[in-house]
Amino acid sequence: MAEIKAEPFAFPVKHDQLALIVIDMQRDFAEPGGFGASLGNDVSRITRIVPNVKRLIQGFRYAGLPVIHTMECHRPDLSDLPPAKRDRGNPTLRIGDEGPMGRILISGEPGTAILPELAPVKGEVVIEKPGKGAFYATELGEVLQQKGIKQLVFAGVTTEVCVQTTMREANDRGYECLLAEEATESYFPEFKAAAIAMIRAQGAIVGWTAHVDAILESIAHA
Repeated sequence: MAEIKAEPFAFPVKHDQLALIVIDMQRDFAEPGGFGASLGNDVSRITRIVPNVKRLIQGFRYAGLPVIHTMECHRPDLSDLPPAKRDRGNPTLRIGDEGPMGRILISGEPGTAILPELAPVKGEVVIEKPGKGAFYATELGEVLQQKGIKQLVFAGVTTEVCVQTTMREANDRGYECLLAEEATESYFPEFKAAAIAMIRAQGAIVGWTAHVDAILESIAHA
């Protein structure tokens, strides 16, 4: 069986059951003037991983392996936005309000879109998710089942919130999860470090972590 060099030990990869999930690489989280920046965050921490995320996407495409994108967003009428979620964050600029790139985190708005450099191509699945985890109130589980996917490589933002939440959801559903370390990021470096430690603690209790180059080297031989 093929393996990817990983922590806390090698990841036993099955290329015919492997997919890449790119979490929430959206303009509102990565560009100046977006929702992330409005909360006082340094968005340059997010944009610096774009080249590594792009390399992963291209590698999976070249190998003929599925690439799935997620976007955190809500319906225009806000019917899927709990008040408890809307009431947190920046009290002067909330989800659904008009921002520099349209209504914040609303489906179809410019700021909700995936960064152009990482945009999905025809045939790639895009999951619009109202929560932090990509399985909640979405069709992701059905999509993975239809494609025969049992192993997931994760990239995207933020490491400690939407990425880790989705990995935990996937882990509970029986998927083997691998986080690409240089293709994920947080606004807070200490949060990323803590999330990585939690994910691979106690013998990969949530999943594995690996370097982008190790993942690409493996799928090049898929």
